[in-house]
Amino acid sequence: MRILVTGGAGYIGSHAVRLFLSRGHDVWVYDNLSLGHRAAVPCDRLLVADLAEVHRLDHALLQHRIEAVVHFAAFAFVGESVRDPGKYYQNNLVNTLQLMECMRRHGIARFVFSSTCSTYGLPLRVPITEDEPQKPINPYGNGKLAVERALADYAAAYGWGYAALRYFNAAGASPDGTIGEDHDPETHLIPLAIQAAMGQRPHLEIFGTDYPTPDGTCIRDYIHVDDLAEAHLLALETLGPGKELRLNLGIGRGASVREVVKTIEEVTGRLVPIKEGPRRPGDPPELVASSEKAQRELGWRPRYTELRPIIETAWNWHRKHPKGYPRE
Repeated sequence: MRILVTGGAGYIGSHAVRLFLSRGHDVWVYDNLSLGHRAAVPCDRLLVADLAEVHRLDHALLQHRIEAVVHFAAFAFVGESVRDPGKYYQNNLVNTLQLMECMRRHGIARFVFSSTCSTYGLPLRVPITEDEPQKPINPYGNGKLAVERALADYAAAYGWGYAALRYFNAAGASPDGTIGEDHDPETHLIPLAIQAAMGQRPHLEIFGTDYPTPDGTCIRDYIHVDDLAEAHLLALETLGPGKELRLNLGIGRGASVREVVKTIEEVTGRLVPIKEGPRRPGDPPELVASSEKAQRELGWRPRYTELRPIIETAWNWHRKHPKGYPRE
């Protein structure tokens, strides 16, 4: 299959690109490198361009005779989306709609979308199933949900096959330690805690210790990035005209912030210095996925079902790349 991967030089995208190529697909990465890394993908597969540049997008789809798009390109900092919603709606919603229109013009009707559990807002039940009402509480989640609804309309009107994959907390790195997680600024718990253990930051701040959870800290469902990549490929291979998939991706088991910190200390053999702070507005106490539907409809099974091996792959990456990817 000839696949365009937008945002393919980013954290999850780069792992998906590696998997797609290893399975024999013809893959092209479309990334403006504002958040992605040139070193994360094969240089001969990288098209450096922005989604807002419609003429370059048109050219990429035509030149490489693209048959399907996997769309990762998005801003994903919840707090920033509240401070600057215009930035998020322009990039995550408007640019995605432009991408969809480019695809429609060129007769491309297979689309896998990187959605999020943030579309559920504050869930009523845990584990979260796909039947949970989608009531986002921030612009990031609102934009992702708007794209999901647009995709449903495109499927009904134009016969598209699409998958909206709502994943929970992506974590870990390629087991060989060659590609991994490198954000600037970093906001994810596991790399932040590892950096604190390595002395690269003075401490890890825990936001809230009085949640209604066994140890008072938030609980999240951590899914290995390679398992996410596998789900994207299975979704691509499952899609046909009019096929609609809306699926949660997680391991179905949560870990608290303190449990993550303890596991990192065990894996690294180093202390993670902690600073306790107040809750952040809008942080649900617990987010855990039910992935039964994804397993049933895709035949997908996560290989990493425990926290420790996920963290071991993350530690392997950070130990080999203490400064992350080379900066251009």
